[in-house]
Amino acid sequence: MFKNILVPTDGSALSRKAIKQAVQLAKEQGARVTGLHVVPPYAPDIREDLSVRNFVSPQEYAKRSATIARGHLKAIERAAKTADVPCQTLHAANSYPHDEIVNTAKRKKCDAIYMASHGRRGIARLLLGSEASKVLALSKVPVIISK
Repeated sequence: MFKNILVPTDGSALSRKAIKQAVQLAKEQGARVTGLHVVPPYAPDIREDLSVRNFVSPQEYAKRSATIARGHLKAIERAAKTADVPCQTLHAANSYPHDEIVNTAKRKKCDAIYMASHGRRGIARLLLGSEASKVLALSKVPVIISK
């Protein structure tokens, strides 16, 4: 049924749970997994008085982001290797993770997205939104949500 399952991760415990489930599904389906971690794009922290706080260069930001992404994506690589499931991982910078998830699924020809939901409710969901809900609304391929 599925040939390539996109597995976005934010490094949380819920994401690690979804990774295990996604890899198991890929194994059962004879599919591969594509892991994704999305970081915010580079933006220096400039205050209205034009002071710069916690400044890092764009190159240093890219280096730090790549290190963090590799750490989160290792969980996908390990699970896939253990299950003998083909795996590719990548990271990207985008202010809107849901857009990057949907665009990556299309670009990498994924036929399913398997992701965690943090299950925010009430005001937290209203203020913070739900990446899973946004992916569900925008995706052209099936989205499997792990809670």
